[in-house]
Amino acid sequence: MAYSDFKLKELIKQFGLTINENQDLFADIPEVEYSEILKVFLQENSALAVDINTEKARSELIIAPILLEVRRQLNYQIGLFSGSEFNIDPEKGLNGTCDFLMSLSPERLFISAPVITLVEAKKEDIKAGFGQCTAEMLAAQLFRAC
Repeated sequence: MAYSDFKLKELIKQFGLTINENQDLFADIPEVEYSEILKVFLQENSALAVDINTEKARSELIIAPILLEVRRQLNYQIGLFSGSEFNIDPEKGLNGTCDFLMSLSPERLFISAPVITLVEAKKEDIKAGFGQCTAEMLAAQLFRAC
C-alpha cells in the first residue's frame, strides 16, 4: 500500500487517530513578505499551470517556486525534496513517494529528521488528498522517533 492509497477513515481506524477540525494552528503566525522574484514568477506562470491543468504543471509552476522561496527565506538551512521515496513502515503501508518533503537540515543528499510532508490536492479535490496527507504526516512523526 502506498501513501496515496489511504483513505482518511481507514487511517483513523487503523492507527487510532482523532481529528480536531476546530484548531487554528497558524493563528499566531505573522505573515511573511515574499520576494519580487516569486511575485513575478507566479504572475507569469500560474495561469499557464491552471490552463495545463495537470498535477505536474501545478507542482513545477506554482508549488516548487513557493517552496524554494521558503528555503531562500530560511537562508538555505532546510532541505527540500521532490518526488522522494519515504519508506518508513511498509508493513503498515507507510511507504511510497512524497510530493514534497522539507527537513530541518540543509542536507541535500539524505532526508534527515525532523521532516514535514507536503501533499498536493488530488484532481483539484482537497478532501481526496486527506488520506495521503495524514499517512505522510504519520510517517514523518514515526521517522522523527527513529
